[in-house]
Amino acid sequence: MEIGDVRVRLTHKEGLLRAIASITIDGCFVVHDIKVFERDGECFIGMPSRKTTEGEYKDIAHPINAETRAALQEAILKRYAEVLKESES
Repeated sequence: MEIGDVRVRLTHKEGLLRAIASITIDGCFVVHDIKVFERDGECFIGMPSRKTTEGEYKDIAHPINAETRAALQEAILKRYAEVLKESES
């Protein structure tokens, strides 16, 4: 799996949400609305989700193993750090 284009849009809301990301996988599949959260100084991603009629949030797209999740998180958080640095200068 090749994670190509990673786009990050910073949010300016209060709370845990810091950014929204989109990724392109293998040059032919895009996933939008991946959230970047920060809690206790640590960043992590949340996959796109939808609210059910019971009020729970369920992922609508997600990796099926830990290695893929780690690769996605690494690529997204690397780009997030770059975008954050660019916005500060």
